[in-house]
Amino acid sequence: MTSEMRIEIDDLSRPEVRALLTEHLADMHASSPAESVHALDLSGLSRPDVSVWTVWDANTLWGIAALKELTPDHAELKSMRTSAAARGRGVASSLLVHVLDDARRRGYGRVSLETGTQDYFAAARRLYVRHGFVECPPFGVYVLDPSSTFYSLSL
Repeated sequence: MTSEMRIEIDDLSRPEVRALLTEHLADMHASSPAESVHALDLSGLSRPDVSVWTVWDANTLWGIAALKELTPDHAELKSMRTSAAARGRGVASSLLVHVLDDARRRGYGRVSLETGTQDYFAAARRLYVRHGFVECPPFGVYVLDPSSTFYSLSL
C-alpha cells in the first residue's frame, strides 16, 4: 500500500462504495449457488453489530472490509473486496491487518470467516492462510456446505 492510501471507517453512503458492494454481490451470485452466498447486502452491512472500513488512494476506492460481532469474544470478517485496479498491490493484505488490529483492540479472541471453495476464491483463501487463519468447522449460523469453507484466527 502506498503512503497516499488511507483506511477509514465507512458509513456506506458514498456511491463508489455502493457500486463496489453491488459488484461484490453480483460476483458472489455468479460464482456460487444462491444458497451458498453469505455476503451481506447494504442493509446487512448497516446493522449496528457491523463495522465497515474502506481503503482509498486519493478519491479512488481500492477496497472494503467489514467485521460483524457474533459474541463479545468472536467476530466474523465479512465483505472483503478489492477493486480490480487494486489487486496485486497489497491492498487486501493491508486492509485485513487493519481490521484484525481493530478486532484485537476491541478484545475479540477470535475472528472467523466463510469463503467459497470455487477457484474464483483461491486468492482469498491464500490471503487468509498467509495471515494465520486455519480451516475450521462451520461457526455461528453456518452449516456444512460443499461450496463453503470456513477459517478462524485466534487473536
